[in-house]
Order: sequence, then structure tokens, then C-alpha cells
Amino acid sequence: MTALRSRRRHGFIALGLTAVAALALAGCAEGGDGGDSDGSVEGETVEIAGGITGSEADALQKVFDDYSKESGITVKYTGDKGFEGNIVTKVSGGSAPDIAIVPQPGLFQSLVATGEVKEAPADVEANVDKYWSDIWKQTGTVDDTFYAAPMLANLKGYVWYSPKSFEEWGVEVPTTWDELLTLTDTIREKTGTQPWCAGFSSEAASGWPGTDWVEDLVLRQSGPDVYDSWADGDTPFTDPDIEAAFDSVGEILLNPDYVNAGFGDVQSINSTAFGDPIAAAVANGTCALTHQASFLAANFLVAQTADGQTPTIAPDGDVYAFLLPGPQAGDLAVTGGGELVTAFSDDAATQQVLEYMSTPEFADARVKLGGVISANTGADPSLASSEFLTDAMKIVQDPETVFRFDASDLMPATVGSGSFWRGMVDWIDGKPTPQVLEDIQAGYQD
Repeated sequence: MTALRSRRRHGFIALGLTAVAALALAGCAEGGDGGDSDGSVEGETVEIAGGITGSEADALQKVFDDYSKESGITVKYTGDKGFEGNIVTKVSGGSAPDIAIVPQPGLFQSLVATGEVKEAPADVEANVDKYWSDIWKQTGTVDDTFYAAPMLANLKGYVWYSPKSFEEWGVEVPTTWDELLTLTDTIREKTGTQPWCAGFSSEAASGWPGTDWVEDLVLRQSGPDVYDSWADGDTPFTDPDIEAAFDSVGEILLNPDYVNAGFGDVQSINSTAFGDPIAAAVANGTCALTHQASFLAANFLVAQTADGQTPTIAPDGDVYAFLLPGPQAGDLAVTGGGELVTAFSDDAATQQVLEYMSTPEFADARVKLGGVISANTGADPSLASSEFLTDAMKIVQDPETVFRFDASDLMPATVGSGSFWRGMVDWIDGKPTPQVLEDIQAGYQD
């Protein structure tokens, strides 16, 4: 996922639903008739689709249910684990939802290319201008037309661990890549088992967790200029800087002495799901270290410690996380992601829901339910469900953070969610790195 920086400002807007409804357009659209002739949206239904599933989907629907009580608009969210592979076909075939929550900018651009995506309403654009940095707006813009507001955010590149185990082993959080490798060796010596666990399995999206590893190392080792050039397609995957990142990741993920704790050998990474099983392994102590984004905090809400308790996420708790270090200590360069809220209808009810989803009120409502963060600078980080998520949210809101959007999300879908994902699976299965890099690069020709 390619370029994204961060921001932070405070300020809250009081959004009067009556005023919002008065601004809604009455024209006809695919998603409905725009409400009654008097402009009312009472009783209208807005259908939303996305790749968010499980407990996170339940929390999202609860936010919409509460909103429905105030607005009179019924909002129905449908999560699809195969969303990335299905949504373009549905849109092209005339079965688009009113709104889609799109997890990758590359996929978003493919949807815009269908000609079915509607331009964002003026009030949505005003909220994005006020509460997000320019890079977020640029991600939702194609050919100078603004289509999509950001929704939630993920801060990537975290290493999750057990503070209690670290204390028991007499080890500390590393500040450089070399210290991380030394830590890994130490844990291996003290436990007699592989320190790391990883899972790349995600149905049609299998392989994406591996791209996060590579992106972190490209940014930390080669810097933001190389990262941006790579994400834009100007620096090829076969470039020495990119191969060096793969080699560094391979020091851990391709080492049978380091992975895959609790699940099997190196190749078991491809058959291990990225979410709940990994969170459970860290929580119950069968895995010492795992690399995953801030959203893994939500998976810990349904995990259990060895004594059957829900793990506490805190510096002195059952689990916590540190950012994957680079070659030098102290450099804060991070990757992240976030969804784009894309509309295929422009009726009044859909426009009102779009506006709500771009406000601090929506962000606060969802953040308060736990497990997620928002880069909306009007949102309140103290509402996050743990000290960890509060800190992560401050990082993505802070304008001083060197922040880049997940490169695979900004690449064309044939690469970012195509050959790059497949290449990571092949790499874990044993295909040589130079061949994997050539195969991934070939995705630009598809």
C-alpha cells in the first residue's frame, strides 16, 4: 500500500441530521428514488458491502443501527470474505451496492474505471478537507475527481509479544533490526522452539500479510523516496533495494528455526489463517512473536490466555506490540492502510450516510466499540479500547510521522492484490526469490 502520511488536529463538529437531510439531493439514482418529494429520507434503505467480517462487521452494523434510530435511514451492511475478488464483477454486472467499503486504493481505481462510481458529495469532500491530510484525499481521487472518503485506519508493522514472557526471559524490546534477530535467537535458546508464528491464509486474498513484511522493510531500509517510486511502479520488483527487503524478511520467515511456532514448518504459513489463530497462539503462549497491523487488537478480544481469560493489551499485560525496527534506532517510518467509502448511488439517503461516515462522530462511535483506530483528526484517541490503540491512533494522526500507505494497495490490482499476493505464497512454498520477483513484476503486463 503506497503513500500516506499522518496528521493530528483537534476539533469536533456537531452534525445536525435535520440539516444534513435538508442538503440531500432529490435526483434519481441506482440505489433508490431519493426519498419522498419533500426531501425526507425516512424509511429509505442503504445497502453497504465490504470485506469486513466477523466481530468487526457486527460492531460496524451496531454503529449503523444507532445511526438509523436517529436518521430514519435503514443501513444494512453485508460482509464478504471474497469481496476483493467479487466486487468489480458485481459492479460491472449491474449488481452494485449503494456503498462499498473498499480496502485497497488499487481496487478502488479499478472500480472507478467501470464508470459506475459516483463523485463524492460536496459535504463529504468538506469533511475530508477538514479532518484528513491531503494524502488521504489523494488516495480517493482519480483524474482530479474526488470519489471516496477514508473510513478507519490500520497502523501496520507491529510485532506482537507477551510482556510477561519478555520479563521472564530477561529480554527487552529491540530498537534495531539486528537487535530483533538477536532477540529471536535468545527466545529460541530459552524456549527450545520457534519464536515466530505467521499466517498468510485469507481465502481469495491469501498472501497479503507477507506483502506487509516486505513493505515495512523497503520503507525502513531504503527510505520513503525508494518506497514511493516502487509503489508508483517506477522502481521494479527486480530492483536490488526490493530484493534486499525480501532477503531481510526471509531471515525470519524462511528460517525453519524461527517459524512457524505452534503450526508447523515454513510452508504451514500459507495454510494458517492470519487472524484469530495467530492471536490465540500469542495469547496462550505457544507463539512468542508475530507481525501484524494494529487491527490484530480486535482478534485478541476473542482470544484466550493459557488460563482461559481474555488477554489484556498493555505494556505490562498479557500482550502488547512494538513497531518493527529498522537498521537505525529512533526512526519512525511506518506503513498503514485504511478503507475507502465508495458510492454507486447518489440518492439523498446514500449521500446522507456517506456524509455521516466521514465525520468524527462516526469515527468515535466505531472506535469506542473496540479493536480499531481512525486517522480522522477530529476523532478522540482516548476512546480507543486499549492503551495500545490510543497510542497507535495518535501516531496516525500526528503530522510528524513519516507515514506511507501500504504499497500493494496503491499498485494496480493486477499487481497489488494479484501477482504480489500470489508471489508471497509462492515464495513461502520455496520458489527462489529472483523468480518470485520476476513473476510479481510481470503483473504489470496483465
